[in-house]
Amino acid sequence: MAKRRDIEREVLGTIAELSAAQLPTAELFRELHALLLDPLGFDGGCWHGTDPVTGFPTSTVADGLDPAQFEQAVQLELQGEDTTTFSAIRAAGRRVQTVDRATDGRPERSVRYRELLHPCGYGDELRINFDLGGGRWGSAAFMRGHGRGRYEPAGLRLAERVAAPIGAALRRAHLATLRRTGPVRSAEPVHAPAVVILDAQGRLRSADAGARELIRRMAEPAARPCGVPTGFLTVARQAARTAGASDVRVCTPDGQWLTLHAAPLDGGAGEVAVIASPASPLQRLPLAILAHGLSPREQQVALHAVRGTSTKDIAALLHLTVATVQQHVTAILEKTGVRNRRELVALLTADHLPALGLPPT
Repeated sequence: MAKRRDIEREVLGTIAELSAAQLPTAELFRELHALLLDPLGFDGGCWHGTDPVTGFPTSTVADGLDPAQFEQAVQLELQGEDTTTFSAIRAAGRRVQTVDRATDGRPERSVRYRELLHPCGYGDELRINFDLGGGRWGSAAFMRGHGRGRYEPAGLRLAERVAAPIGAALRRAHLATLRRTGPVRSAEPVHAPAVVILDAQGRLRSADAGARELIRRMAEPAARPCGVPTGFLTVARQAARTAGASDVRVCTPDGQWLTLHAAPLDGGAGEVAVIASPASPLQRLPLAILAHGLSPREQQVALHAVRGTSTKDIAALLHLTVATVQQHVTAILEKTGVRNRRELVALLTADHLPALGLPPT
């Protein structure tokens, strides 16, 4: 038992060091994968960066998995008919879940297990949501071959212990991109909408010149049949599933924040158009508020403050006293490292303050 506690302390210490290093998300995932491989005991795994507001996967780092299965995995994840999807795990109030535990030892009850895990030779899967402070900062799945057996309580305990600090590291990585100053480090940043068309299976059918360059910039290590990065595929599959529009925020590896808007096309062929455009200040604002670790009430106060609402009016809107609102504002300024509301607005909306059309107060 002592040895297990020593392992946990060592793992948590290394996670703290990685968080302090402020690595890019993909590099952080690779380091974490190597760190947890032996302590958790898995044969293949994948890590997803997400839109912190919606939880949609926007990037993938995988090892030991067949890239050809990725589209099926996305489809099964978005169907919402399984107790082991990341959304179902959240809805159950958990951060960590395994197929074995979710099905009471009868994995055949899981659609994911029957259609994906078992045919690929896996007997159990451990999934973690890296949720923290109201933001959904990422997720991970670790697959075990049939010969390893199910995940034991010690592995689940370690997964529970690392979930929050990894979430904090990912939140810190998001904050670093939001606070980055200067031009995007790319020869071809997106200035105008770029358009991609995906077929009914989520495969790339056509793209304009801007979209082709964007796909190149966002290329992930493992080439997949769909031909597009994770964010394009997930937002398109979600739009196809709901027969309506779907949106997700993504950050390119070189630091540009974009919004991907997907909508089904007419004609009955199941095609979906995905339009990528620079994220507006208002689209980035929820990310900035979440990334600074504000409490739920502080988030509400900050939103009103950015809109230019007076302290008295915020108190009336939120049914608080003026003194309480002032306390929240003080806490917000301390957490964000600014001195007043004017600086808060400038911080949360980066270099696009005029686009808000709101006078700072």
